[in-house]
Amino acid sequence: MNPRVIGVAGPFKGTIFEVPEGGVSIGRDPSNQLWVNDPALSRRHCQLTRANGQFIVQDLESRNGTLVNGVPVQQQELQHQDKISVGDSVLVFAIEGAALSLDSSPVELTETADLNGVALVLRQEDALYLQPQKVAAGLPAEARIARDLNSLLKIATGIGAIRDAESLQWQILGMIFDVVPADRGAIVLCDTPEEVRSTGGWDRVRGPGHPVKVSRTVVGRVLRERVGVVVNDVSGDDVLRDVHSLAEFRVRSLLCVPLVGPDKVLGAIYLDSRSPSEHFDQNHLQMMTAIAGIASLAFENVRRLEALQQENRLLRSEINLEHNMVGESRVMREVYELIRRVAPTDSTVLIQGESGTGKELVARAVHRNSPRAERPFVAINCAAITETLLESELLGHEKGAFTGATAQKKGKIEIADGGTLFLDEVSELAPGLQAKLLRVLQEREFERVGGTRPVKVDIRLIAASNRNLPEAVGAGTFRKDLYYRLNVVALTMPPLRERREDITLLADYFVAKASRKCRTRIKALSPEARVCLMNYDWPGNVRELENALERALVMGTADVILPDDLPESVVESGLRVGSFATKFHGAIKDSKKQVIMEALQQANGKYTEAAKLLGLHPNSLLRLIRRLDLKAATKALADEA
Repeated sequence: MNPRVIGVAGPFKGTIFEVPEGGVSIGRDPSNQLWVNDPALSRRHCQLTRANGQFIVQDLESRNGTLVNGVPVQQQELQHQDKISVGDSVLVFAIEGAALSLDSSPVELTETADLNGVALVLRQEDALYLQPQKVAAGLPAEARIARDLNSLLKIATGIGAIRDAESLQWQILGMIFDVVPADRGAIVLCDTPEEVRSTGGWDRVRGPGHPVKVSRTVVGRVLRERVGVVVNDVSGDDVLRDVHSLAEFRVRSLLCVPLVGPDKVLGAIYLDSRSPSEHFDQNHLQMMTAIAGIASLAFENVRRLEALQQENRLLRSEINLEHNMVGESRVMREVYELIRRVAPTDSTVLIQGESGTGKELVARAVHRNSPRAERPFVAINCAAITETLLESELLGHEKGAFTGATAQKKGKIEIADGGTLFLDEVSELAPGLQAKLLRVLQEREFERVGGTRPVKVDIRLIAASNRNLPEAVGAGTFRKDLYYRLNVVALTMPPLRERREDITLLADYFVAKASRKCRTRIKALSPEARVCLMNYDWPGNVRELENALERALVMGTADVILPDDLPESVVESGLRVGSFATKFHGAIKDSKKQVIMEALQQANGKYTEAAKLLGLHPNSLLRLIRRLDLKAATKALADEA
C-alpha cells in the first residue's frame, strides 16, 4: 500500500506527495522532502515514518506543535484519512486504493419554525471560563474543570499562530471533537445574522462530503441574542422533532454558541449528537462558550489580516507602479497595466522585444511590485557566459565536481530562492540546460553539478529574448515544451520607432542622467536636434538613444545640444529637404562616397587595404559603407577586381 499526504488547506493546499519507503520530513527548511515557506512551521517540524506496516507521525519539537485530527501529538499512528495540522496547513493522510474525500462536509442551513424554548441558555457574561477574576480566585477543585482548563490552554496554543481561515475551521472542529462528545460539527461565519459568508462542516459518522444540516432557527437565535443554547431532547421539542434534517440524522441533542468579536457577531459553532447515552450538559456549554471566545479572537485576527492584505493589494495597484521606465504613449501604458496585473501573481513571464527596448527594466518592475519584492532579484545573461560555465552559474556545484571546484557553490537559481530569477537571452541556452531548466519549472527542484541530492527552490522565473522563440522552436534550436512553460504570460516591449511620442521625454531624462554621471551641467536640446531625434528610426532603441545623448552632452561645445553634436546617422535622418543644412550635409556625404570609392579602386576592392589608405579601422570603414549605401557599388568593384 502506497501512502500519500494531500494538502487540503493553508500553504500546502493542492500538494500531493507520495510517502517513500524512508519516510518524509515536513518543515520550513528546503532540506525537507515536503517544505513550504510558512513562518508558522518550524525548520524541521515533523516526520512521517513506516515501521512494521504502520505509519507514524512524530513531532520534532516544533514551535507550534503537530496535531492529528485536532489533537496535539508527540507521536501517533496514522489511519486512512487522518488530518495532520502543521503550521497554517492541513494535510490528509491517505492510503492508495481506499475511498477518499478531501472536502469538508458542506453546511446547509434549513428553515425551521420559531423555538418555543430550550433546555439550557448561557450568556457570555455568565460564562465561567471567560471571567479571569473567578479563575484567579480559584475554581472548585474538580477533575473535570482542571481537564477543561488544560484543554482550553492547548486549543489557545494550537490556533494562535494560524493565519488561514480555512485551516482555522478545520483545526478548531478537530480540537472540539476531542473535548466534546459530538458526532457532527459546523462553523458558520457571517457579516450579519442574515448574511452567511463562509461555512465549514465535519461529519464524523458518515465522513467528509455529507452535508451537515444546521437548524437556521437555532443559529439565528444564537446570532441575534449572542447566547449559547443546548437542546438535550430534540425529539421531545415540539418544534425541532419535526425538522426533517434532524430527524433524518436521528439527532438527540444539539449545542450552538456564538462567535463574538469586539464590535459584532462573527458567526456560530454548531454541534449535534445522536447518542442516546451522552447528552450535552452545562459543562459542555461552558466549555464551548470558552472555546468560542478563543476562536472568535483567532477568526477576527484572520479577518483583519485578510482585510489588510486586500487593502494593501488595492493600494499597490492604485498608486503609480514602481519602475524605472519613461514613457506616456499608449503602448507603454499597456505595458504598465500588464505589469500591474501580473506582478502580484507568481506566474512565469516571457518578455520579448528587440535589443535595447528595456526588457530587464520590465523584469525588475514585475519583481519590485510583487510579494517577493523583499527577496533577491537575480539576473543572468545566458548569451554572455559559455555553456560549460553557464551550467555551474545556474545550478551551482559541489566540492570536487570538477578541477578547481574547491568548495561547494550555490548557483543563481538557489541564490534566488524566495525571489525572482531573470534569464536574459534565454534563447541562447544550450539544449542540455534547456532540459534542466524545464525540470526546475516543473518540479521546483534541481541538482548541483556533481551533486546527487535534489535541492528544492521557491522562485519566480522571468525570461527575456530578442529572438522570435516560436521561430526558434520551428527551427529545432529551442525546446517546444520549455517554450510553453515560459510562455504563461507574454509581454512584448515595443521598439522606440513605434512610440515616437516618448522620444523627447526619454531624451530629457537621459540628458539629466548623463549630466549626473559625467558631472556636467544639463544642456537643453535645440529644436533642430529634437527634430533629428524624432525622425530617426533608432534600430538600437532606447539604449542607442541614451548613448547618443551622453556623447552629445560630453562632446558638444555650445550651451545647447545641436544637431552637429549627434551621431551623423541621426542628423541625416532629421534634415529638412531643401534647407541649407541639407545641402551642406549632402555635399559632405557625396565627398565621403567619392573618397571611399577612390580608396577601394586603388586597393583593388580590398577593404583592409582601403582602410589603411584612409587611416580607418576596417570595421569603421564597413560601417561607413553601410551608412552611405555603398554596399552594391563596392561589391561590383570587388567583382571587377
